[in-house]
Amino acid sequence: MLKRLIAYPLLILILFTFYKYGRSIWYPGVLMLSGKKTISDIIELYERPTEAALSPLFASKGLSYPPKKMTLLAMKQERILELWASDNSKDYFKIKEYPILAASGKLGPKLREGDRQVPEGIYKVIGFNPNSAYHISMKLNYPNSFDLNMARNEGRNNPGSDIFIHGKSASVGCLAMGDSAIEELFTLSYKTGKNHLEVIISPSDPRKAPLVPPDNSPEWVGTIYESIENKFRLITNSKNYPLKKMEGIEASSIQVAFPVS
Repeated sequence: MLKRLIAYPLLILILFTFYKYGRSIWYPGVLMLSGKKTISDIIELYERPTEAALSPLFASKGLSYPPKKMTLLAMKQERILELWASDNSKDYFKIKEYPILAASGKLGPKLREGDRQVPEGIYKVIGFNPNSAYHISMKLNYPNSFDLNMARNEGRNNPGSDIFIHGKSASVGCLAMGDSAIEELFTLSYKTGKNHLEVIISPSDPRKAPLVPPDNSPEWVGTIYESIENKFRLITNSKNYPLKKMEGIEASSIQVAFPVS
């Protein structure tokens, strides 16, 4: 009897863990039975509720829906993702913020496959997955050119890949936003267009305190942190923290110094 009392809760725990974190293993079987969806299917499903929820927020800022440009500011320590938008090249407005439900690892950049780290840097959305094991997802261009160059210089042959912003509340190196949030973000991002969208992932909110590289970090981490701080200042137009001078690099040349595609 005692063995059963121990075994049943343990079995339930194992099954729950497999259900939550092993979705990439069992979910393809579900898709085989239910059939795959297209991006058009997802947009048709969520377009109206997303517009009803977000268009008044855009209108209150005097912005079109969808906007001309959009930036997602993700902060790992605060577990917050902010949605900022603009109808020109410089005047951004905060539209909404979403809680990040899960982001594995610790503060600091991603360096290799399997380190469970969420990347830190300036990224683009390069794909939309309507059949993600984590509801629906948007793929980031990690590793970007900067990540690849640093990995090559340090002899890291496998810096990792397949980093997504997705639904549900479990993550291994990705940003898990929950289903309702990713439905809005997926739909709005697709309507805005991936060429007009960027994603900044920061270890913490640089408006509160300067970004400090973790101990024993590669030298380039300080450089990318400076680029993140400059991007935050550009998007948020914040005066709450000083703009660090990037030695040898003008703030206006960030995109050249740190390529994202």
